[in-house]
This record gives sequence, structure tokens and C-alpha cells, in this order.
Amino acid sequence: MNVRKTLLAVALAGSFAAPLMAHSAEFNFNVDIAPPAPVYEQMPAREGYVVTPGYYQFDAQRHAHTWVKGAYEPARRGEHFVAPEWREQGGRYGFAAGRWEHDK
Repeated sequence: MNVRKTLLAVALAGSFAAPLMAHSAEFNFNVDIAPPAPVYEQMPAREGYVVTPGYYQFDAQRHAHTWVKGAYEPARRGEHFVAPEWREQGGRYGFAAGRWEHDK
């Protein structure tokens, strides 16, 4: 009986922690070359769509950054898009992919 209650408590606690982990950006600082300045893309608003901005992606085989063009994604009710982002830490660069997050 106690084992069942313990497993239920662990499962319940995990269900509360999972949404918090899904909303945090994960950076892996494994690139030694800074990304170039972003390319400005003029993308007019389209009803029912969200513009997901372009970004530089690191190509490990070429050891260089390549530009990924922005796109239109269907809008998601109750969510907003968080743009991809590069960060520097100790001379290394980390990338977090763009993602959808629930509105608060």
C-alpha cells in the first residue's frame, strides 16, 4: 500500500515539473565561432500566421554558420513563439532553437 502511494506521489510530482522543463531554453556552449550578425528579412504580417525569424545554424562538417530563412507558421491559440537565440559564455557560443510556449 505504501509503495503505491509513493509511486503515485512521484508520478504526480513529475507531472508538475515536466511543463517547467519544457519552457526553458537549453544552451549547449559547444561552438567556438561567433555567429554573424542576423540577416534582416522583410516578411509582411499574414493573418492567422506568425513569422518565425531566420537564424544562423552551425554546420559542424563545414565548421561554419549557415543562414536558415524565416518562415510563416500557423498561429497557435494560447501560445507564442520564442525566437531562436545565440549566447556567448567564456568564448564559446550556444544555441537555443526557436520554440512555442504557452501564454501566461
